[in-house]
Amino acid sequence: MLITPAWPGGAPAGVGAAMSTRQGGGSTPPWDSFNLGVAVGDDPAVVARHRAALATALGARPVWLRQVHGTTVLRLDRASPEHPPEPADAAWTTEPGIACTVQVADCLPVLLAAHDGRVVAAAHAGWRGLAAGVLEATLAALADGAGAEPGQLRAWLGPCIGPSAFEVGAEVLQAFGRQALPADQPLFRWAPRPDGSARWRANLAGLAEERLRAAGVSAVARDGRCTVGDGSRFFSFRRDGVTGRLAAAVWRRG
Repeated sequence: MLITPAWPGGAPAGVGAAMSTRQGGGSTPPWDSFNLGVAVGDDPAVVARHRAALATALGARPVWLRQVHGTTVLRLDRASPEHPPEPADAAWTTEPGIACTVQVADCLPVLLAAHDGRVVAAAHAGWRGLAAGVLEATLAALADGAGAEPGQLRAWLGPCIGPSAFEVGAEVLQAFGRQALPADQPLFRWAPRPDGSARWRANLAGLAEERLRAAGVSAVARDGRCTVGDGSRFFSFRRDGVTGRLAAAVWRRG
């Protein structure tokens, strides 16, 4: 049911991390079977059981963000509710037993931890949030709130829509400072449609790694699996439209 992240340089001491797959639950199609999303049309009682099962498997309490493809970062502690009311797309904590958790179904989950394990964070990075600076905002929160500078962090980039499946238009290139020219651009491959309309294939994980390294995070590992291409394991909004949600979580052990 769970993927264990392969951290660059090994897992930081005292840090747990995991990402769910779609396998092992009780949801019926099109959310089959281990759906963790409450706003996608699935039976709320079934989703609640899945979330409880995930918490048991993690041995930590997930905090579920109201994600909006933005850049707001929450600090979590023992008083944080299970469902914070304010919108946010990233969270961090120094408290043991609190799992910073993001939901995805093609977007990129980014897990962060200090080398010494004193602070952890999770960010939801679709292309809009990534271009707007959600990772930079998360790094700033870790530096300001926990004294963890980018060079002291390790990052794991989970499964997401891969570069062979992520067709985008000119607005996405422009959001990342590329020119929308009919040719390959860094991390964008020129792939026009048969009717000649301009399209590129974007490397979402590569764009995230580019931003992390530019900000000073040198320890970065990518899972590399494509959520669109593996329907038996991953939910994919791009592939299926109505579908479930996966979760990626990171926490400090007690």
